[in-house]
Amino acid sequence: MENISWAVVSLVLCVAIGFVSPADSGAPLIFIFGDSTADVGTNNFLPTSMARADFPHNGIDFPSSEPTGRFSNGLNSADFLSMTFGLKRSPPPFFSLNAAYLSNKTFGGVNFASGGSGLFDITGKKSKNVVPLAEQIQQFSTVKSNLTAIKGGRRVTERSLFFISVGSNDLFGYYHSNSSIPKEEFLSSLLLAYENHLKGLIDLGARKFGIISIAPIGCCPSQRVHNASGGCLEDLNDLAVTFHSRLDALMSKLSSEYKDVKYALGNAFEMTINVIRNPLPFNFTQVEAACCGAGKLNGESFCSPNATLCLNRDNYLFWDLFHPTQAASKLAAVTLFNGGPQFVTPINFAQLAMA
Repeated sequence: MENISWAVVSLVLCVAIGFVSPADSGAPLIFIFGDSTADVGTNNFLPTSMARADFPHNGIDFPSSEPTGRFSNGLNSADFLSMTFGLKRSPPPFFSLNAAYLSNKTFGGVNFASGGSGLFDITGKKSKNVVPLAEQIQQFSTVKSNLTAIKGGRRVTERSLFFISVGSNDLFGYYHSNSSIPKEEFLSSLLLAYENHLKGLIDLGARKFGIISIAPIGCCPSQRVHNASGGCLEDLNDLAVTFHSRLDALMSKLSSEYKDVKYALGNAFEMTINVIRNPLPFNFTQVEAACCGAGKLNGESFCSPNATLCLNRDNYLFWDLFHPTQAASKLAAVTLFNGGPQFVTPINFAQLAMA
């Protein structure tokens, strides 16, 4: 659900991603946190979780058409971002780790992201049994301790990149609960939770953050079905815009408090809304309906083996009722890696790695 604007259309369509050799000793370790936008199979290990994608048609464009647990027809943005730094795809999920992987000289990082999770511990926990961000950070602490024991503390955090994509599920929960909590009070609480999580990672040695903000989630097929006209839910989009503004201020504050902290903040809203408004330069012909699903705009149920499946998947922005296609995820990663200040501030992800 990420995008770009006319100002950089030619740049993004023509630029080549700069790949780093996996054997390059200077390649960073990558640790990924967040929700289903970055999950590469975490929830497969949670038998009672209702937020899963380890079944067809998910993964139809993954090697051997394997449903890996990614909410995608193939790879997601976590994969494509990791590829720009020399990995084959995203690091494996935490629950799949073993001592052999941690001690391997080609160790590249860990993915902790869990579909359905959020900044608040309660988000997705009761109804879907997911791993909230606080628990993901605890898992990282365990990984760091094990790596320190195995590798003597070297390379654990000094050249590591910490990618975070989270917050959408918190906004969905607030919006659809018709909560009596005022918008400003809710957002203040949400950003305070984000700040505490980031400080927790900083205390564990994290210094380079690649943050992905919230896309125009009111334009997801699942949300359009609530609008009689089929248009976006603008009140939900307004929450996403305000969230980005607050997050921008928070990151600026933290980088002032911690002089050695560097960050790149991706404006997923601005990226995505430009694709929705100007889809053809990006080879998208359908930006409203989901490729896989059922009902109006294919947005009334999740992608399942019995769902309606589109054939021209690379021309769809949305894979299912919430998530982007592989093609959209690749565009997002390219933009985050190479994009200008309209989309990534104060530096992009490539510059973050060099900072």
